[in-house]
Amino acid sequence: MATERLYDIWAKRNPKFETHFEETLLRLFTDYGVGSSDAMSSKGKILGAGYELYIYAFFVGLYAGKKCELSGETKVLGQPIQFWGNLDSKKFRKAYPRLREYIFTALIAKTDIDLIALEKGTITEGQAVDMLKDTMEQYANYGFHAIEEKMKLNPNYFYKTTGFLDMILDFIRKPSEESNSEELEEL
Repeated sequence: MATERLYDIWAKRNPKFETHFEETLLRLFTDYGVGSSDAMSSKGKILGAGYELYIYAFFVGLYAGKKCELSGETKVLGQPIQFWGNLDSKKFRKAYPRLREYIFTALIAKTDIDLIALEKGTITEGQAVDMLKDTMEQYANYGFHAIEEKMKLNPNYFYKTTGFLDMILDFIRKPSEESNSEELEEL
């Protein structure tokens, strides 16, 4: 099946990000560039590898329903998607390979790829994967900008126990809270 092959090609890719996020977010919250480390928590790092923040930023963009084109200088994250979350860690974290599948599924749903044209060979698998990767980078880029904005407003926001969770929950709560208030107004 084409989508299985598409997944394998996509998983070998290494997404880009705007380089300024390396210092403002990746090195602040992760062990970006140094790998897994026992000293992570003593350095105040909340997340492990840089791709963990990238995944989070992607979901921020996805839940917000907003994308942002990459601009200025960019670089690749450093590790192909196929290796993201594939190992249990010394810090009692379990591997999370299914998360890659959820990201891929979301990208298939949110990217305008003509799968019939792909089956017919009108577009190549490489072109389709380029489109998926571009969608992923745009959602993550929006997420990075949103995280950075949150940090500007409150530098300690993500250092509270539920900081990262609260930001995601804000996107989930907004639609349900709006519908509840509309229902009350209609009564």
